[in-house]
Amino acid sequence: MNTTKYYSSLKSLKHPSSNMFLLIAGPCVIESKELLIEVVETILPIVNQYQIPFIFKSSYRKANRSSKDSFTGLGDEVALEYLQFIKEQYNLPVLTDIHTEEEAYLAANYVDVLQIPAFLCRQTSLLEAAADTGKAINIKKGQFMGPEAMKFAVDKVTSRGNNDVWLTERGTTFGYQDLVVDMRSIPIMQSLQVPVILDVTHSLQKPNQVSGVTGGHPQMIQTIASAGIAAGADGLFIETHPNPSVAKSDGANMLALPMLEQLLQRLVRIREAIIK
Repeated sequence: MNTTKYYSSLKSLKHPSSNMFLLIAGPCVIESKELLIEVVETILPIVNQYQIPFIFKSSYRKANRSSKDSFTGLGDEVALEYLQFIKEQYNLPVLTDIHTEEEAYLAANYVDVLQIPAFLCRQTSLLEAAADTGKAINIKKGQFMGPEAMKFAVDKVTSRGNNDVWLTERGTTFGYQDLVVDMRSIPIMQSLQVPVILDVTHSLQKPNQVSGVTGGHPQMIQTIASAGIAAGADGLFIETHPNPSVAKSDGANMLALPMLEQLLQRLVRIREAIIK
């Protein structure tokens, strides 16, 4: 698979060259260069086989942690250089989160896609700074927002002359410690004329645990991912780790890397069925 060809098509994700959904995948946070290599070298043969457009994802900094003692990163420049290594070594587009205007300008020197975390999706100055970099912008829908309201986030990016903007559904707050996924959000946000991604793993979080560590329902990954593809999502966001039990962030809701191939096989069959 020529990933450069697929990346050039991402501005119109509804019609990628392979007619297949986009996959954004990788470990939650950069723990080491070796981890990134292990994950990407496991994923690449699978996406090559099924002609799935692929963007590698990992956060170089984790700013939104439940506990002050949680791991936040290796250091900005070191982690960003590891992402740049993946981009250049494997000819892959890479994505990472940003949290401030300064981070937008810094990360844009290393990555292809800047992601706006859900809790910052209304932050006007951040959206404008990200847009001004000229990079593709993936905005996660706030857990506290309806899908229709994401129009205003899109407008903040496009008003700066950057039309390469995507939206990601990642669940809606249900009570204090749970999320639900409303699949109606996918077509509603697609009506804004932007590609829509479903963040499978974060949608299964159980936030605000008294332990200070976010919980999750990883056993529901197949269910949510299958429903998302059936509902017409343009892509899926899946965080994955060789051993989630020892991951330094979001281990409770990440997909175990050895399970990814079987999941993608199922999702490809669903996608092929709905586009016939």
